[in-house]
Amino acid sequence: MYAILIGAVLLVMFFLAGVRIVRPTSRGLVERLGKYRRLAMPGFNWMIPGVDRMVSVNVTEVMVNAEPQEIITSDKLNARVDAQVYFKVKSDEESVKSSQYSVNDYRYQMVNLARTTLRNIIGTLTLKSANSERGKINSELQRTMRDETTHWGIEIVRTELKEIDPPQDVQETMNKVVKAENEKVAAVDFATATETMADGARRAQIKKAEGVKQAKILEAEGEAQAIRLVNEAADRYFVGNAQLLRRLITVEKSLNANAKIVIPANTELVNIIGEMAGIMPLGRAAGTAKVHKPAVATDDTARATAGDNGH
Repeated sequence: MYAILIGAVLLVMFFLAGVRIVRPTSRGLVERLGKYRRLAMPGFNWMIPGVDRMVSVNVTEVMVNAEPQEIITSDKLNARVDAQVYFKVKSDEESVKSSQYSVNDYRYQMVNLARTTLRNIIGTLTLKSANSERGKINSELQRTMRDETTHWGIEIVRTELKEIDPPQDVQETMNKVVKAENEKVAAVDFATATETMADGARRAQIKKAEGVKQAKILEAEGEAQAIRLVNEAADRYFVGNAQLLRRLITVEKSLNANAKIVIPANTELVNIIGEMAGIMPLGRAAGTAKVHKPAVATDDTARATAGDNGH
């Protein structure tokens, strides 16, 4: 009875000793007496204790740092370069086997391969071009590492150039050069803006002068038009009466000054002056008439006055 119980306990312990649980992020390589037996998938797996052995392989994406290193560029400058490599072991059986049986410690070799590849790439570039062509360096690094690790069962997801730092004195010089270039660009932009403002002001003055010129031309044309209309009216309504018009203007000024005037009888001015003064002339039979605002002189007085003035 005790022997059966002891045997059962030992059997259970033997069974439990062979139990292996594989996580979804891993795959297991089961070896029996040093020889590959099968691939253990995620979940429950059992193997013979003491005979079988399982090697767990992570199949998720992993990042390794290539570690900083000094690289001499093509322009003979030392640059401190660091990079990161993202990769993962493929989950199929052959890739998992290759990651363990085709390469010894793929992480360590991945780091050294990345460092060597960076030296080869950046050694052909100047420091300035290396800083400005990071994307090109990343692409070339990823392509080279993908080609070199094909038989490792590994997929190179991406590579990132972390830093390219020049020596301290070179960095200071580069900062001064960049600052000078920025100041130059700022000066050119300021000069361009000033020139643009001056050109705008000049154009505004030209437009203003053109406006004044146009206004004066229109004013002159208006005055000329008015004069033309006056001349046309004068030619139309005072044809042959220019002397009469001049006399009328003289009479109007004299009446406004309350002065005595002598005009010939039997003329149009007699009637016109009468109308302007609000009086009637003495008669058309009289030889002369003397008009005084507001009274009208007699014929004798008009002749006497005319005799005295030599008319």
